[in-house]
Amino acid sequence: FPEKAKLLRSRPTQIVEPKGLLYVQQREFAVTTPKDGSVSILGSDDATTCHLVVLRHTGSGATCLTHCDGSDTEAEVSLIMSSVKSFSNSADYGRLELHLVGGFNDDRQLSQKLTNQLLRAFDLQPDEVHLVTFCVTELNDREEKDIHFPIIYGIAVNVKTAEIFPATFPEKGPDEDLRSAHILTGARLTNIYDAKKEQLHIGPYFWRPFPHVDFWLEQDDQQILQNLSTSPLAEPPHFVSHIRSTLTFLKEHPFPSRSLFPDRKPRVYRKNQDGLWEQVCSDKI
Repeated sequence: FPEKAKLLRSRPTQIVEPKGLLYVQQREFAVTTPKDGSVSILGSDDATTCHLVVLRHTGSGATCLTHCDGSDTEAEVSLIMSSVKSFSNSADYGRLELHLVGGFNDDRQLSQKLTNQLLRAFDLQPDEVHLVTFCVTELNDREEKDIHFPIIYGIAVNVKTAEIFPATFPEKGPDEDLRSAHILTGARLTNIYDAKKEQLHIGPYFWRPFPHVDFWLEQDDQQILQNLSTSPLAEPPHFVSHIRSTLTFLKEHPFPSRSLFPDRKPRVYRKNQDGLWEQVCSDKI
């Protein structure tokens, strides 16, 4: 594993443009197969103590990417397993391959704890899972002036070729604030993609008004970083602006059932001719 991890760490981080991309946020997952005409790349980034998990069936090519933060690892692993298997039942050959990337040697050892939880949860599965890439925690750690950082913060997986590489994503949409608000208010792991229809489904999400939202919005960057991050020293530079934007969204939408999902239906997107997400009118679904 160390050799494979070294190889992955040495690869340059690629900037992945939105065309053909399905971006997965924290506590979201998506599964698709090489037959998908809309999505060819699954990606996620901004993982500090979180881990990025790719599970792929070599026979069907069904690939799942998820961004785990340790909130309910065992349940999440069962979900990932069943989602990949549901696309691979008819494959008469192939095996399940697992790739774990992310995390670092953080002060609170949250990353190490998550690594252990994930290994244990996959180990407990009745199906055999082959660990192929293991680039987590100490294998993804770099030190600078006694401060630890992750080496790889994000990855992309090419669904057609199975290639995995370090990546960053200028475009994290659609509905980035809405999806982040769902996470910040305590969401469970959510499947956001219907590969059979090639549609992205966001919501319907419901939450209670966020406590002390005005207080948080008044705090300076340092306060937000110290209190709302699991690893304040290692966050990417846009962390605070992202949290502020999410909090502002929560302040504007204290009751999503009124303002965002009055008809209790998800927001549905599909890729247009240019490979970009476009909202589908609800009457066409």
